[in-house]
Amino acid sequence: MSLQKQIMTSMKEAMKSKDTIALEALRAIKSELLLAQTKSGAAEGLSEDEEIKLLQKLVKQRKDSAALYTKEGREDLAEPEIAQAEVISKFLPEQLSAEELEQFIEGIIAETGASSMADMGKVMGIASSKLAGKADGKSISTVVKAKLSK
Repeated sequence: MSLQKQIMTSMKEAMKSKDTIALEALRAIKSELLLAQTKSGAAEGLSEDEEIKLLQKLVKQRKDSAALYTKEGREDLAEPEIAQAEVISKFLPEQLSAEELEQFIEGIIAETGASSMADMGKVMGIASSKLAGKADGKSISTVVKAKLSK
């Protein structure tokens, strides 16, 4: 089932259960999908990779907003953002665990022969393309820095 159909089905369920937070998150996904489709002029829809990037962007926005609200002491605003991020995350592929991510990065470092922070760009490029949708850029970057700075 395409992402748009999944979103519509979930929206109907959220409306029936009167789940306003989920409904708001689902409407945001639907809106972003429509904007991306009209921007790219894609008549048949977006590719799976484009959909994943779009969902990751929405989750990151929600988490960043929640972090800002928490920093300012506004838990009342942070909680809905975190809840929306969780709703959106359900449509993403399963994320790698920290151990799996470290093993994958170690494999890429061995494959490329990277030995210092100067090689970080090369490792990040390969890791970001291979791990698209399975890990966010920030966690990939953190692991790569830790491995290359040893």
